[in-house]
Amino acid sequence: MKKRRAAVTRKTNETEIKISLVIDGSGKRTINTPIGFLNHMLSLFAKHGLFDLNIKAIGDTNLYNDEHHVVEDIGILLGDAFRKALGDKKGIARFGFFILPMDEVIATVVTDLSGRSAFRMRCQFSREKVGDLATEMVHDFWNAFAQNAKINLQLKIENGKNDHHIIEAIFKSCAKAMRMACEYDLRNINNVPSTKGVL
Repeated sequence: MKKRRAAVTRKTNETEIKISLVIDGSGKRTINTPIGFLNHMLSLFAKHGLFDLNIKAIGDTNLYNDEHHVVEDIGILLGDAFRKALGDKKGIARFGFFILPMDEVIATVVTDLSGRSAFRMRCQFSREKVGDLATEMVHDFWNAFAQNAKINLQLKIENGKNDHHIIEAIFKSCAKAMRMACEYDLRNINNVPSTKGVL
């Protein structure tokens, strides 16, 4: 089957971002943003989802000493890339879920590539930052991703004590759930998985 791919760009007064995505990849990735810890998490996302992912982002992090614009805009663009790469969603599994242990943490993620955005994240952090990433931006990143991919994405963390472990578990489990939802269902390969006929 033809590999599903998209290349998207976003340029504003605050950020300039380019993303290329191959859903049916092998986990190859080149991630270059001003936020080192986010680079690490996006690399994990590509590796565990088996997505080929290239991200180049610059932004106003030095101007304001704040990473909000860059992180949120990457979430917006990555969601947009998935939406475009999936096209009419014919033959996909549509639903994905994963329960992932990361040391003491248990992350549960469920998703529905429904064409309608919804997002909920049940998680508490104990510190303001992990590396150079504000923990509050984890919510904003995935919310932006869900809105622009037009998917339902729900995250829940249990037993979380170490914030690094929590964030890593979220990115890994989101990768696995997205991979499952994007996979082709060979028994329904010629149809959109909805009684409406569209997603």
